Amino acid sequence: MQNEPTVRMTAVRRLYEVSARMGAGRSLAETLQAVVDGVVDGLGFGIAVLNLRHADGKFEVIAVAGSPEAKQALLGTVSAADIFDAEFDIADKWGALRFVPHERLPEGEVVGWVPEIPVSTEPDAWHPLDALFAPLNSPDGELLGMLSVDLPEDQRRPGSIHRELLEIFATQAGLAIDKARLTDQLLAEKARLEASETTFRLVFEGAGNGMATIAFDGPEAGRVVRVNHAFCRITGYTPNQLIGTILVDYLRDEDLGQTHREIELLRAGHGPYRFERTFRRTDGNDIWLGGTAAIVDQGKDQPRIVLIQIDDVTARKDAERELQHHAAHDPLTGLPNRRLLQHRFNSALQRSRQTGRRGVLLFCDLNHFKQVNDEYGHEAGDRALREIADRLLTEVRHGDTVARLGGDEFAILAEDIDGDALDLLMRRIDESISRPLDGIDVPVTASIGTAVVSPYAADLEELLRTADNAMYEAKRRHRLKN
Repeated sequence: MQNEPTVRMTAVRRLYEVSARMGAGRSLAETLQAVVDGVVDGLGFGIAVLNLRHADGKFEVIAVAGSPEAKQALLGTVSAADIFDAEFDIADKWGALRFVPHERLPEGEVVGWVPEIPVSTEPDAWHPLDALFAPLNSPDGELLGMLSVDLPEDQRRPGSIHRELLEIFATQAGLAIDKARLTDQLLAEKARLEASETTFRLVFEGAGNGMATIAFDGPEAGRVVRVNHAFCRITGYTPNQLIGTILVDYLRDEDLGQTHREIELLRAGHGPYRFERTFRRTDGNDIWLGGTAAIVDQGKDQPRIVLIQIDDVTARKDAERELQHHAAHDPLTGLPNRRLLQHRFNSALQRSRQTGRRGVLLFCDLNHFKQVNDEYGHEAGDRALREIADRLLTEVRHGDTVARLGGDEFAILAEDIDGDALDLLMRRIDESISRPLDGIDVPVTASIGTAVVSPYAADLEELLRTADNAMYEAKRRHRLKN
């Protein structure tokens, strides 16, 4: 009897052989048949059935292998989108596979084709009503179809090795089907383009979104070959300024090597690559372009090109940035809010633990500010808070964080500060707040409490409580003086 490593090695070799049959260059129909043939010829199952999922969600049996009777009974049948839901609800999860044991099936009429095999009483024997399914997914997780297998060669429920190999095969089959589907689409598109270059030109030029073709191979790789009117309108360049230039020269990398990574993803991808990139216009301003890029094979002895479609998404990106800003900043003063303060405190604490240097968290509460609202109204109070926020920003050091916690409470996070420098900072803050407010006679002052940011600090909330307690002690001393 072969040991498990030998069985695994033999099975893997068979898997490699059958997977090779699903290689590049096959049409979708050929690939689907290669999938079921590979299951029967190489993975040790007597029957394989492939249901392809259509755009409307319904499933159609497109390929069958291993049984002429099953092929005659099943090929071409179309089922509802939820055909597998009931069975999967009672199925065992074997990784990505789903096994439906016959004993869990509800009593009643059996739907579909059932192989005529003897029923064994042996433990783990395969029953004619047992079912094993392998979902077939594209690289981005789209369900492309369902592979069902039957009649394992040893007439037993598959063990861990064969489950693993079937799952790997299903993953490869999903990739092959997705690639073949795209190949069919590109071949059909190519045939249409070859049939009517005039039609393509009219579509290309008349498209509302920007379109361009870029050389992908050869000495001209990366250079713009063709652009439409919308591309020029969006980017601000004329065709003569763009054609022949290197497109990536107009792009700004958000991080080092971004363009190189995206080109490699495009090269290795199985479909259109979606992107959002910053593009430099003729006026020197940057705009955000969003779109897709796809490699197009122009035919034998012709270099490949990249077909790019773009839209100006600057307004959306600006809106996203504004939303992000609002989520992290106080809407009245524009200062960081508690959420952003937490983020910056985490970074400061990490640096303190790395360097051993200490910082400080100041908790600042305004005295007599309620009187401002009572005597002058909340609109004047809001103006006063904005004025005080501006004063605080002027007095702190570059890199310090001034945050509004709510009401008339502020926090200041200052790194790498102690002793005289800290005393000077607190004095500047106190004096800036104590200056008369524009149009307000109420003498607003500040009570300030401190908490040390050290490598041993626990978290922001603990330091805020410490600084808050120190602030109340300062406020108490202020009241005693007055």
